[in-house]
Amino acid sequence: MKTIKLKGYVECKYGQIHYQAYGSGQPLVLCHQSPSSLEMFASAYSLLASKGIQAIGVDTPGYGQSDAPDAQPSIKDYAECIVEVINHLGCKPVTILGHHTGACIAAELSVLKPDLISRVILNGPPVMTAQEKKQIMNTIKNAPRIIPIKDGRHLKDVWEKRVSFTPGWTDINAMHNGVIQMLRAGPNDHFGFIAAFEYDLEHALSKIKQSAMILTNTGDDIYFAALRAKELRPDFIFKALTDGTHDIVDEQTNEWVDLIVDFIKKR
Repeated sequence: MKTIKLKGYVECKYGQIHYQAYGSGQPLVLCHQSPSSLEMFASAYSLLASKGIQAIGVDTPGYGQSDAPDAQPSIKDYAECIVEVINHLGCKPVTILGHHTGACIAAELSVLKPDLISRVILNGPPVMTAQEKKQIMNTIKNAPRIIPIKDGRHLKDVWEKRVSFTPGWTDINAMHNGVIQMLRAGPNDHFGFIAAFEYDLEHALSKIKQSAMILTNTGDDIYFAALRAKELRPDFIFKALTDGTHDIVDEQTNEWVDLIVDFIKKR
């Protein structure tokens, strides 16, 4: 049976924000990592829908097909844009899932609008020290800007840049799609990282009152950060898949989906 798919745009403070909704059932809003888009969940949408979940992917402003901010947004700014999508679809309350930067957005939204959020899934929450954040941001800021060259060499540069940030990668399609999303994000692709690293995630974690799950995988480049989140909130369910990278949705789609569905449908 073909999965019902709905695409659309909603007005937010930065212009239009793009979303895609798959299936019907219990609503799950998915917030992507940086510098990606809702396409990072492409392999999971139909599978989630087949299990009675309405899977709603949203392009954070500046990524995918959403309009881009002219100045640096905060995580709260991003979260307020997601609220516009939830209200537009009229599907509240929803389960919110966020991966890396998206985990910050999910945490903020669960505290900012608790009436909209029934459950929270933090996939790879970036609980990091100031020094760790500074080191990552220096690497991002010091990476050469991608400037188009007639012979197309810059495209290989983008590929090599993402490969360097994905040690142990195995899924060629995930790598290819990741590079496409990097190209779409443009020169301000670092906005999402800065917003995440300026956000007080530890404080937000302490304020979450909904049923929550920390989801991670041992091969994630910030697996250690998820373990810190577990220490901060031992009352949250904690699930860790083995190995993989930050492309875990593509690498272990079935296992990832099963953990999410079990959590959402848990009574």
